[in-house]
Amino acid sequence: MNVFKKFAAMTLASAVVLGTLAGCGSSGGDTAAPAGSGAAPAATGGATKDISEISVGVSLGTLKQERWAREAEMFQQYADDNGFSIDIQSANDDNSLQVSQCENMINKGIDVLLLQALDASAVSPIIEEAHDAGIKVISYDRFCMNCDLDYYITFDSVKVGEVEAQFVVDAAPKGNYIVLRGGPEDNNARLVAEGQDNILNPLIEKGDIKVVTDQWCDGWDPNVALEHTENGLTACNNDLQGLIASNDGTCGGAIQALAEQGLAGKVPTCGQDADLAACQRIVEGTQTGTVFKPTVLLNKAACQLAVACATGAEDEKGAIDSELGVWTTLNNDQKDVDSFSVDVIPVTADNMYDIICKESEYHSVEDVYANVPKDQWPE
Repeated sequence: MNVFKKFAAMTLASAVVLGTLAGCGSSGGDTAAPAGSGAAPAATGGATKDISEISVGVSLGTLKQERWAREAEMFQQYADDNGFSIDIQSANDDNSLQVSQCENMINKGIDVLLLQALDASAVSPIIEEAHDAGIKVISYDRFCMNCDLDYYITFDSVKVGEVEAQFVVDAAPKGNYIVLRGGPEDNNARLVAEGQDNILNPLIEKGDIKVVTDQWCDGWDPNVALEHTENGLTACNNDLQGLIASNDGTCGGAIQALAEQGLAGKVPTCGQDADLAACQRIVEGTQTGTVFKPTVLLNKAACQLAVACATGAEDEKGAIDSELGVWTTLNNDQKDVDSFSVDVIPVTADNMYDIICKESEYHSVEDVYANVPKDQWPE
């Protein structure tokens, strides 16, 4: 876990005003990185540009979720520390706006595009336009499908789903279940669902588990999750033993519905992303677990690769620190794409302090345990 210590300061040192990022650009400074900052080298073998000359475009689908607000901060901090320009845009959950923002960045002359696509199946025109301008595209966290993508930086989404389902199955190996999938427009949601099914299907086939509701939550919307959970509870007359949600937001919506029936804390639940609200629910006892995705490592890997692409380094893949994850290939229904995968970590009340507060410094003890009597805080 020492790798967290090396990069944790990136999440703490940010001075970005997030409201400025919501739909507008933000440029990094041109000063050299301070000594001892862990900055990337100005250029690697065969590079055609110095790092101070490059401009990186970042297109995020939204800043509404806690995770993506953090991501924007980390991208900006890396650019500031390493002395290159960065243009961070948020599409505010608007597909057409994301397309126009990407087109504007391409026309402004960015050297590489980091793309977290809202609709991963409809971004081929963006990538074609970028390639026409000689710009490489790195798909960030959401796999861009059916296109000539250059690289993909991701977490192991199948493992995320497996961990989520295992949380609930361990606590409730038999009974009625509600399964809440993520946004169907997001290929990652389908990979998470695949992992969930890897754990659930053998138990369903044995008759140990009966799924009373299995629904997708458009846009990963907690309100949709709440509605599906209400319908599921009605279908089983509140006789529910387990609930699998695909992220912490949808889990929060589901727990709201459970609470209305006096079932919060009685039905095992799960999510992913280690959102603060979810971490609080876990230590309070209403959510069983979450999957921590160390975004500081993913973000670092993406930034290193983006700089290598933008400077024209000979060995782009070699620019990513090997301790951050592993290279593999994934097929996006058009081609095998070089993909870099960062591992994920199961988090429960038992290891919450060690993983979230101590090792990664993702949330503070004071924030996570804010609603727990202080004499019950970890020492």
